[in-house]
Amino acid sequence: MYKNLKQLMDEAQALDYTVGAFNAHNLEMVPSMITAAKDAGSPIIIQTSVATAEYVGMKNFVAVCKSMAQDLLVDVDLHLDHAKSFDAIKEAIDAGYSSVMFDGSALPNKENMERARRVADYAHEHGVSVECEIGTIGGTEEGMTVKEGRYTDPQQAIAFLNNVDVEALAVGVGTHHGQFKSKTELNWPLIEELHKEISKPMVIHGGTGVNEADYHRLTENGFRKFNVGTELLVGWTRKAKEMFGQTEVNNSLRNNIEPCNQVVYDIVKHKSGLFLNKDAEVPINA
Repeated sequence: MYKNLKQLMDEAQALDYTVGAFNAHNLEMVPSMITAAKDAGSPIIIQTSVATAEYVGMKNFVAVCKSMAQDLLVDVDLHLDHAKSFDAIKEAIDAGYSSVMFDGSALPNKENMERARRVADYAHEHGVSVECEIGTIGGTEEGMTVKEGRYTDPQQAIAFLNNVDVEALAVGVGTHHGQFKSKTELNWPLIEELHKEISKPMVIHGGTGVNEADYHRLTENGFRKFNVGTELLVGWTRKAKEMFGQTEVNNSLRNNIEPCNQVVYDIVKHKSGLFLNKDAEVPINA
C-alpha cells in the first residue's frame, strides 16, 4: 500500500523495528528499490531531494511509487528530503508525496518552529506526514555542504516537539552526509539521553557512514527511520562507469543500466533485512 510516514512509524514503534529510507537519485533506481523491499519482506521509504524531484518530475515519482506499492503489495512512503522552502514542500504535497521533511535546522529556534508549524498544518490537512530536524548533520548532500554538524540539544528537541506536531525528528548524533570512505563514531551517551527524553520516532541521516553493527542498538534507542543515500549513489555510479566504459555505443542502454540497478537492489534488500530483524547477524567486518 501507498502509506504516509506516520503509518510506517506507528507500525515500526509497535513491532520494534526500523524502516529504511533510501534516496532515489534518478527514476531508474525506484523499481529496484521497491522490489528489493518486497523481497526482504519490509516496508520502504523512497526519498528524493528537491533537485531530483524537479529533475524527474514529482508526479512521475508519485505515479511509480503508487503503482508499484499496489501491484507488489509492499508498503511504500514517498518522502521529500531536506526541503527548506514552503513552496517546494507544498508542490510535493500537491503532487501526491505522502511525507515531507522541513529542514529548518540552520534557523534560529523560534523561526524553525514557526515555519515548521506552517508546514505541519498544510501537510496534515492533506494526510501527509512531516519530519523535522533539531541539530545539524554535517557533510555534503546534493551539492549542499554543512561544514560542521551540531549535536542535538535534548532540551531544544523537547521544546520543539512541545510546539510542533511532527511524525519524526531527525537528530544530530555524529553522522555526516556523504560519508562513505570511513565509519562514524556515534555519540552513544547523547543517543541514550535522547531516547529517554523523546517519545517521537527519531531519524538517522548520513546512514551510509554508520557501521552495520550499530543498527540494532539504534533501533533499541528509538530510531525508526534510517536514511541511506550515498551508498546507493556510489554503488550505482561505480557500476555505471564500469559498464559504459566497456560498451559499444550502439549497445542497448538497458544492458548497461540493469547491472547498476542490481547494485541498488542488493544494497536495499540487505539493509532492509537488517533494519527489520534485530536478530539478524551482521558481518564481523561490517
